[in-house]
Amino acid sequence: MTVISSTEFATNQNKYFDMAMEEEVFVQRGNNMFLFKCTDKYEEPDMIFEPDEDFYRSISKEELLKGIHEDIDNFFANK
Repeated sequence: MTVISSTEFATNQNKYFDMAMEEEVFVQRGNNMFLFKCTDKYEEPDMIFEPDEDFYRSISKEELLKGIHEDIDNFFANK
């Protein structure tokens, strides 16, 4: 197990990618620590989220922009 700073990881990425093939590498950033390890196969994430009711209630980009423009127009009309 090796613990390094995020700056050290950014500076020497190739070194730590190679090292992670053999051992766990922990990257510390502030008070947080992230585990970095390599595997010889791709593993699906444990959790895959499906759209929920909030997703279906959401508005489109066009609807958002229309509302923003209306708010700006109202702001300047009332000044």
